[in-house]
Amino acid sequence: MVRRFIAQGTNEGFNCSHCGKQVLALANGSYRNHCPYCLYSLHVDINPGDRASDCQGSLKPIAVEHSGKKGWVIIHRCERCGEIRRNKAALDDPNLPDDFELIIQLSQNQSIAG
Repeated sequence: MVRRFIAQGTNEGFNCSHCGKQVLALANGSYRNHCPYCLYSLHVDINPGDRASDCQGSLKPIAVEHSGKKGWVIIHRCERCGEIRRNKAALDDPNLPDDFELIIQLSQNQSIAG
């Protein structure tokens, strides 16, 4: 895999390494850290946007939770190192919102252990 370095603080689009679709940057300037089509991500950050993780594993969406402050939060498990990460869903993006049907499907998962 070719590691692509992105400067901290940069909000840019990418091609999803899981489904291959073109993903646009978020319209609000925040970091889009997962694919809105399949909800997969890459384990590239230690802290949001820093691109400092050496793992580079695929982050599989395994569940969602709902937070009063953040709304829907996607729970990912790294397929390489097993780390659990939480990422706010981007359902309000006017150009390319997350697939709400996938969010609903993930909400049916009762455990993040499987």
